[in-house]
Amino acid sequence: MMIVDWDDAYANGPHIEGADDYPGIWQKRAKAFRDELGARARLDIAYGEGERQRLDLFLPAGTTAGLAMFVHGGYWKAFDKSTWSHLARGAVESGWAVAMPSYTLAPEARIAGITEEIARALGVASEMVAGPVCLAGHSAGGHLVSRMLCRNAPLGETLRARIGNVVSISGLHDLRPLLRLEMNRILGLDDAEAVMESPALQYPAEGARLTCWVGSEERPEFLRQNDLLANIWTGLGAETSAVHALGKHHFDVIADLEDANSALTRLLTGERN
Repeated sequence: MMIVDWDDAYANGPHIEGADDYPGIWQKRAKAFRDELGARARLDIAYGEGERQRLDLFLPAGTTAGLAMFVHGGYWKAFDKSTWSHLARGAVESGWAVAMPSYTLAPEARIAGITEEIARALGVASEMVAGPVCLAGHSAGGHLVSRMLCRNAPLGETLRARIGNVVSISGLHDLRPLLRLEMNRILGLDDAEAVMESPALQYPAEGARLTCWVGSEERPEFLRQNDLLANIWTGLGAETSAVHALGKHHFDVIADLEDANSALTRLLTGERN
């Protein structure tokens, strides 16, 4: 069906019951998790000179299996790392150190600049934790972790070779439709940047392993964006899969990251479906 109202096509909150309650719930759970970890929560580590160029690192109790990084969403223009700490629980309890960066938000930063910041954050975190690296991101964060798998990602070869599983949760992989949205007054995308920053329009790096994970109850555009990247990158030689999590919507699709035994956490930290 042809899209007429582009802003509604990419609006999540108006289509989720109790949407306004979620940020407060996330913040409470995030704080409780940080408090629970105590000294194993290393907060506000600088990865650059910018005010928001800070990351939190959550450490497991025993031997560290490797580094996981979670990148938050918010259409590149909202939230910071402090809202999502609890989503590290599943990986931490599985023995992984988890990095969560904030990044400069639009309109102060363009999306291309945010991509550079995430690469820088990953570089700093990877120097602090040895072993394999896995990445997850939600919504705009799904876009950003997918960009780390692109052939033209701003990563060194050594770091790129450490990256194993990447999970884009409800990710935005073709940014060209956003040129039609009112929010682009904030994002400031133009045609060239929309193409350059769209993983679906770029080549995957050699050996890329990507899962595109979306809630089955999400907006049709998010379902399309999810399956689009898995489809295209399969044709370009990447190892990909597309998952529709039954009964999940855009705001609760990430909740399983709190559970070490969930399919989502197991997938991120090493078990393939």
